[in-house]
Amino acid sequence: MRRALLLSVVLPWLVIAPPAGAQQENTPPAAQQPAILVADQLFITPERQLIAKGNVEAFQGDIRLQAQRITFEESSGTLQIEGPIRIDQSGDVTILANAAELDRSLRDGLLTGARMVFRQQLQLASLQMTRVGGRYTQLYKTSVTSCHVCEDGKPPLWQIRAERVIHDQVEQQLYFENAQVRVLDVPVFYFPAVRLPDPNLKRTSGFLVPSIRTTSNLGTGVKIPYFFTLGESRDLTLSPYLSSSTRTLDARYRQAFRHGSIELEGAYTRDDLQPNEGRGYLFATGQFDLQQDFQLEFDLKTVSDDAYIADYSLPDLDRLRSEVTLTQARRDSLLHAALINFKTLRDTEDQDLIPSSIGEIYYQKRYFPTSIGGETRLTLEAHGHNRTSDTEGSLTAPNGRDHGRVSADLDWRRSWRLASGMELEWELGSAIDGFTTYDDSYYSEHSSRITPRSALTLRLPMSKTDASGAVQFFEPIVQLGWSNVIGDSVARDESNYVEFDQGNLLSLSRFPALDAREDGLTLAYGFNWARYASSGWQAYATVGQVIRQDADTRFTKSSGLGDTTSDLLLAGQLKFNDSIALTARGLLNDSVNFSKAEVRGDWYHDALALSGSYLWLGTDTAENRTTETSEIWVDGSYEVSPSWKASANLRYDISDSRATRAGIGLAYSNECMTVDLSVNRRYTSTTSVDPSTDFGFSISMNGFSVNNGSKQYRRSCRHS
Repeated sequence: MRRALLLSVVLPWLVIAPPAGAQQENTPPAAQQPAILVADQLFITPERQLIAKGNVEAFQGDIRLQAQRITFEESSGTLQIEGPIRIDQSGDVTILANAAELDRSLRDGLLTGARMVFRQQLQLASLQMTRVGGRYTQLYKTSVTSCHVCEDGKPPLWQIRAERVIHDQVEQQLYFENAQVRVLDVPVFYFPAVRLPDPNLKRTSGFLVPSIRTTSNLGTGVKIPYFFTLGESRDLTLSPYLSSSTRTLDARYRQAFRHGSIELEGAYTRDDLQPNEGRGYLFATGQFDLQQDFQLEFDLKTVSDDAYIADYSLPDLDRLRSEVTLTQARRDSLLHAALINFKTLRDTEDQDLIPSSIGEIYYQKRYFPTSIGGETRLTLEAHGHNRTSDTEGSLTAPNGRDHGRVSADLDWRRSWRLASGMELEWELGSAIDGFTTYDDSYYSEHSSRITPRSALTLRLPMSKTDASGAVQFFEPIVQLGWSNVIGDSVARDESNYVEFDQGNLLSLSRFPALDAREDGLTLAYGFNWARYASSGWQAYATVGQVIRQDADTRFTKSSGLGDTTSDLLLAGQLKFNDSIALTARGLLNDSVNFSKAEVRGDWYHDALALSGSYLWLGTDTAENRTTETSEIWVDGSYEVSPSWKASANLRYDISDSRATRAGIGLAYSNECMTVDLSVNRRYTSTTSVDPSTDFGFSISMNGFSVNNGSKQYRRSCRHS
């Protein structure tokens, strides 16, 4: 018969392996918490010995001990524990031993044939383990590995052999003395002393996983990052990158505040690509929650020269956008202010002739008047952009034109549901725009206009459930719209490229900015259709077209909106149980040819993940495109086995019959190590960037950081 005894003093030993920070405020120390001892037999001898034997288990807090026998000597205050012994705490630390002799508090003592296991991954096996002061655990003649160890005598893939290992449970650090790193039991490195983090430690200063990189421009180099903890809310990572052609120091600084965070990332370089010149970049991001629901965000980017990003395989950008925004979003109002700066890295663009400095403010307030019903929106907007060139603009070329505008818009809309199920929506509004134009010989310095507008929209949503349980939706839509632009001719700097899609089919102006507005009578019609099958697959489609009273020459050919009858908008998606998705959109002209088309597909099936996109654009001189654009992107990965994963990517220019980018990767990962190998090739060249090939290689031993290593696959031992 099993018996249980509540002990609050005799078994404070259960603090043998608590991690640092476990004792938070308002939480009593483990030694002060009651302990429960359960055993098949529990008795006290005439010699004042407390003996528990047979399936002994002890619990205190989140700690559990299992043993075959525990003997407590009251006279000496020692505990004799006979194994096999197992001590667990929250699954983070497990101690296994054959036998133990510990003092009354179990803060000091000796364990023989002991093993310490962190997070069921990293294990430290030793001949003898000693507890000192309740803080330090010393292991002698120790083997450390996170590899699965079989009982067939074969060595693990890697291990660290050390004469002594000290675990500081307060600082959560492991100190090795006279350590050897062995691969398949062959010594490859020797360290007189080395410190590594306890796997339960989330942040600590130290070296991160190094990587080797070989490029055709920079040669073979190694990057060795070092991580500095600068308190609970800050850290710094310095990563020297050295090769035969470059000396680079990468840096990243992060800091968290009570109501926000910042991150700075950059590098300083001296290399052979641009001798005797300092090169580098700096990216800075941050966000802060301010009072009264305001949010401040910034994203700043700067680079020393146009080729640096491509030379050092930074994010693939051809323009750098720096932005500072202030936003207040509430249920019935939105305020957004932004300062934006652009730096072009394209050879085809002149930095002095692009709008590089932009400022804008947007405010919208919603009202719900009870007298007339519906919703009223008041919108105020200001925008200005500047070019650094002083060259006068003209009708055909903006050159150094600077532009500013202020807009006020009042809009009312209301919808009704008719008895037939049809929905009727009426929109009525007017906008006033004022413009200022500098450095331009054609447009007036000051101009203004007013644009009243109105629209009636009818839609008939219908649904049906067929015999198979599939649900279908069908919604025909028709809109009659009118707007009248009254006022001066205005320079169009922001609305040179127009996208016609599902989002603006029912808009009264399909230009992306307010420097241009549509004028005249229009009729838009189309339908939405969707089907959701009970088996899991689903599909939707949108078809639409716009008919206008007069053609608008401001629309480009490829926008599909230039004639009195627009191109036919076709869009749709097909999905099968979240494993296959195919999305397409295109504009079909009256010659039954696509003026613009794009297709994206995704396929996820067991070990295979594949995604790709196809884009086709016709020629359009108004959009600076003298040749057709036809490109395909493919990105995929395949798990060859539970530990091997292959990946590949390709960007191919069909029009030029050549690849622009390509890459392959191979990764091996199991419970004790991770190896990554990659090869990437950039084929494109400009006056500042040459084609290059980039080889990357990194290898790491898992187990010394939080949540690393493969948790999906653990090797097993074969038994003959």
